[in-house]
Amino acid sequence: MLEVIQTYYKHFNKKYGYRRIRDNINKYTGKNHSENYIYRLMRAYNLKSIIRRKRPGFLKTKPEQVGQNILNREFSASNPNEKWLSDVTEFKYWYSGQKLYLCAILDVYDKSVVSYHIHHRNDNHLVFTTFNKAVKKNPGAQPMFHSDRGFQYTSRSFKNLLDKHNMV
Repeated sequence: MLEVIQTYYKHFNKKYGYRRIRDNINKYTGKNHSENYIYRLMRAYNLKSIIRRKRPGFLKTKPEQVGQNILNREFSASNPNEKWLSDVTEFKYWYSGQKLYLCAILDVYDKSVVSYHIHHRNDNHLVFTTFNKAVKKNPGAQPMFHSDRGFQYTSRSFKNLLDKHNMV
């Protein structure tokens, strides 16, 4: 059994621990070895997984502009274009590992989509294009605009865009 463990251990470049080694052995040999059995053998022969260094995450930045929560979870409206909601959603292509981003603006009055835009990058262009489509469809509308505190929505540029169209 030790030879089988060492084979898998070397095959996976010493990165797999006893759980993954056990899973692979059980899957490909048809056996049903317990975690403890594999753990004891690996520990006895000092076979330990190499803990990989984590990739650096995203830089945390402070929002440039943060609006007050005026909506306060009141997701109803008596008139169209009174309250708009917006967010960005990520979709992954499973076969290629690529991503698409969808930004949509909803009208709270009837839960309809005011505008949307799909882009391959999650950036200001995505949000600004969606917002401009919504304004073009509804000229003169001055709704309360509600979103999460994503970097696009808390930028000065987006605040200027809201101010330009007299939106809160």
